[in-house]
Amino acid sequence: MTQKVALVTGASSGIGAITARQLKEAGFVVYGAARRVDRMAELAALGVHTIALDVIDESSAKNAVTKILETEGRIDVLVNNAGYGSYGALEDVAMHEARAQIDVNLFGLAYLTQLVLPAMRAQRGGTIINISSMGGQFATPMGSWYHASKYAVEGLSDALRLELKRFGIDVVLIQPGSIRTEWGEIAAEKLRITSGHGPYGEQANAMAKSLASSSQPGTKMASPPSVIARAVTKAATARRPRTRYRLGFGARPLIFLSRLLPNRVFDALVKRSTGVPA
Repeated sequence: MTQKVALVTGASSGIGAITARQLKEAGFVVYGAARRVDRMAELAALGVHTIALDVIDESSAKNAVTKILETEGRIDVLVNNAGYGSYGALEDVAMHEARAQIDVNLFGLAYLTQLVLPAMRAQRGGTIINISSMGGQFATPMGSWYHASKYAVEGLSDALRLELKRFGIDVVLIQPGSIRTEWGEIAAEKLRITSGHGPYGEQANAMAKSLASSSQPGTKMASPPSVIARAVTKAATARRPRTRYRLGFGARPLIFLSRLLPNRVFDALVKRSTGVPA
């Protein structure tokens, strides 16, 4: 049988790197994509094809997908993992940064999906796996633009699932909870710079401490990225994957409570759990 081909974005570290590795172990021909190819040397040594890709550069995205299709003749799985968390009080965040957050987390994902869909339709099958967040279901303080991007990914994915069913293409949302990667520390540092001083300083520094805690080695308040990689691999290999996979520290209980509790009660719970003062 022809080997299935997977493209994983944001593969230079964290969830993306481990996902690329696990898909390779599961028998896929894997292309790991990131802006810096040199950071994927370990993946290349394992037999993962590494490719340069900046998700907000349309020519870069188009070149990457064209190269894969010319080499392999197909793309069976797209894992839209590239993204970051831009945190800061809404009043403090410059509009160019807000647009950058939406560009990376939403429009980059959407354009790559556009590029792979003609091939998937022609082969009458494929799987689009979008890495969202439990933060696509509820919000935390200082994360307005991050949550806006993830709420949008959720809505886009739900609509896309309806559109693509007739072509045999599945659309899957992965909703990670707190995951032990460098993501939390990077988001925390950006938050400190943006809102660590001034009227939002007390809230921002408390939230930054909460975000950074997920990056600490050995923390019990975050799950390893391999939890998400296993879910992606399961979705990629399932005959009928679930539409959503909620995994990682806090994801299932917090999403459940966000729907069960009145808004103000849940708001108080979020602030208490993150240490942000009322």
